[in-house]
Amino acid sequence: MPGRLVGDVLADVSVSDPREPAMTRSRARRLLERGTWPEVSRIGDVLRTESIGGLLLLAATVVALLWSNSPWSASYAGLSGFRVGPAAWHLDLTLAGWAADGLLAVFFFVAGLELKREFVAGDLRDPRRAVLPVAAAVGGMAVPAIIYTLVNGTAGGGSLAGWAVPTATDIAFALAVLGVISTHLPAALRTFLLTLAVVDDLLAIVIIAIFYTAALAWLPLLLAVVPLLGFGLLVRRGVTSAWLLLPLAVATWALVHAAGIHATVAGVLLAFTVPVRPAAGAAGASLAHRFEHRWRPLSAGVAVPVFAFFAAGVSIAGVGGGGTGIANAITLGIAAGLVAGKTVGVVGATWLVQRFTRARLAEGLSWWDVLGIGLLGGVGFTVSLLIADLAFGAGTAHDGYAKIGVLLGSTTAAVLAAVVLRLRNRHYRLLCAEEEVDADADGVPDVYERTDR
Repeated sequence: MPGRLVGDVLADVSVSDPREPAMTRSRARRLLERGTWPEVSRIGDVLRTESIGGLLLLAATVVALLWSNSPWSASYAGLSGFRVGPAAWHLDLTLAGWAADGLLAVFFFVAGLELKREFVAGDLRDPRRAVLPVAAAVGGMAVPAIIYTLVNGTAGGGSLAGWAVPTATDIAFALAVLGVISTHLPAALRTFLLTLAVVDDLLAIVIIAIFYTAALAWLPLLLAVVPLLGFGLLVRRGVTSAWLLLPLAVATWALVHAAGIHATVAGVLLAFTVPVRPAAGAAGASLAHRFEHRWRPLSAGVAVPVFAFFAAGVSIAGVGGGGTGIANAITLGIAAGLVAGKTVGVVGATWLVQRFTRARLAEGLSWWDVLGIGLLGGVGFTVSLLIADLAFGAGTAHDGYAKIGVLLGSTTAAVLAAVVLRLRNRHYRLLCAEEEVDADADGVPDVYERTDR
């Protein structure tokens, strides 16, 4: 009965009876369809920027690990712990703190723009298209948290505080993996990966705001509404002047920080005020699109790599030499959550959507492809490292165990995803070649113009 109810609500997703005419069956929606050409084209541009950022992220991580485990590790610790900023405003943060609280606010601002655009003006405004990535993101966060809790249920010592560490997916790191192994994901899988990661980011910021706010100061929080509303009113009127918007954004960020909520939440709140549709009668792209085009390179190329440089530099020997770090319950719980939890959560949620809607995967795709994306979703890095700092306190032993778990789990998931996706790469090449054919030379590949696809 529940399956029938869900299937009725999402009737357009389900596969029609095999006795129906072939044309009717071919037009029925399937899971992991390509989507529309404007959306696929836009996502392609986004992923190219994130891919470059992912390579910079990898480089920053390697440098941090080498430096923090070298004879000059003290200088790395000194650089990370160097304080700068006005103490009177409680902003005398370490450089590592500025990277986590300040630069990552830019990252979440861009993520917020992407999220709002997807659900207001993108393909995901249609609930039938949104149900799969939302379900996959929820499953991909719930199962890792359960696995971590099971592993650390009797560990004690406050280890349960890290239950949310393995729940995040790092789209930049995942794309860097794809770039390194030189695989060709078809449009449907690229779209699914990005939208899954976007919903994942939203759920992560909700977790941070609710579960990792130690003490809430209501006065700064209420005061933050003033510059936030000012920012929103200006962007609604089409104002783009940095001289007007940046002071309001910084004031919102500072007041949210003073309220005790992680300041990256301010980035999402600011993004949600930006219009994602062009004003009535206005020509050109929306303000959200222009902001995203302007700020995404800074987020992917500067904010995330710099944060990774300061967050990933954990001393393996200092945390637990002789393999004790890897054997720690926190490390094992996070690694298992990222590798097994993400995979089971994403694949399991996709199967449940398929089961309840009686849908089938899109033509040319198989469950091996879903498995590859599920494994790739286990590459959790940026947000996982951030949550580890919030859960255990930066620089503590537990924080070190957590970061080892993030590195171990992400690396393992990346290797396994690379194996699965490379085995399918010849098939992906054929799909990508089909998606590039434009026989009528109108700028839109033919597969996006078929009425029977």
